[in-house]
Amino acid sequence: MKDIIIIGARGYGREIHDFIKHLNTYRNEYKIVGFLDDKSDALQGFDRYAPIISSVEEYLPQKNEVFFCALGDAFAREKYINIIKNKGGHFASLIHPTSIVNSNAIIGEGVVISAYSIVSSCVKIGNNTIVHPFCNLGHDTEVADNCTIESYCFFGGFSKIGHHTTIHTRSTILPHIIVGDNVSVGAGSVVIRNVKSNTSIFGVPAKKIEF
Repeated sequence: MKDIIIIGARGYGREIHDFIKHLNTYRNEYKIVGFLDDKSDALQGFDRYAPIISSVEEYLPQKNEVFFCALGDAFAREKYINIIKNKGGHFASLIHPTSIVNSNAIIGEGVVISAYSIVSSCVKIGNNTIVHPFCNLGHDTEVADNCTIESYCFFGGFSKIGHHTTIHTRSTILPHIIVGDNVSVGAGSVVIRNVKSNTSIFGVPAKKIEF
């Protein structure tokens, strides 16, 4: 059994805490040591969770420990992961047993694949990417590092998703479509054309939007 420490004790951190406990009902793999968070009272009012033991900046990784970063913002996630990695820490990938992950899919470090998701043949998922429940990644899809794929998304075969990109709930990426780096795809969108980096899109079909 490995000790696991969760970075971030806010909403998604609590979800990951319960996710790991659920994993342990299938295979007793992790002991949850606690959270790293600079807000020491982040769990005030929540009495069923492991404690906050330190901030990320002050913590020194110990032998037999692995980490998972439960921060929703891709750039914040990358920042705090790098702090721990620079101290020699390693990150676990968490794959829910109700998901279907093809045996030749390539899954990076620090990835979560949530319940009832499908990762098909020859899919590549980069480091520190979050796949929420009920997603379907078609064959030969490539998802880069530090992405967030929200629930009920579908990626057609050979689609490609760039770094730090967020695909919001119930979006569809058609086959062979390339979505660039740091893109936000609005909820319920259908992406039928390639998307340039640093763009926000939304709609059916998805079009560029300005804030």
